[in-house]
Amino acid sequence: MNKAELAAEIAARTNNTKKSVEEMLAAFTDVVTEVVAKGDRVTLVGFGTFERRERQARETNNPQKPGQKIKVPAKKVPAFSAGKEFKERVSHK
Repeated sequence: MNKAELAAEIAARTNNTKKSVEEMLAAFTDVVTEVVAKGDRVTLVGFGTFERRERQARETNNPQKPGQKIKVPAKKVPAFSAGKEFKERVSHK
């Protein structure tokens, strides 16, 4: 399901227009992105948590030249942890 299909499904379930739902989804993704980029968390109880995690610098093998080592710098990455209810529905418990 892509963003347009998601908006159409939400619009059908909430009796809103697809355009208004698309605006809400855009606002939601903007807010979550801004909050996580600042280093804060967004928690939706039962669904999950969006957060920023830090990966440490490391050394690994160069896939294009086996045997050669390359340094991968430390970086910050977005992460999502599924909530209990979400996990249970996906696993059909």
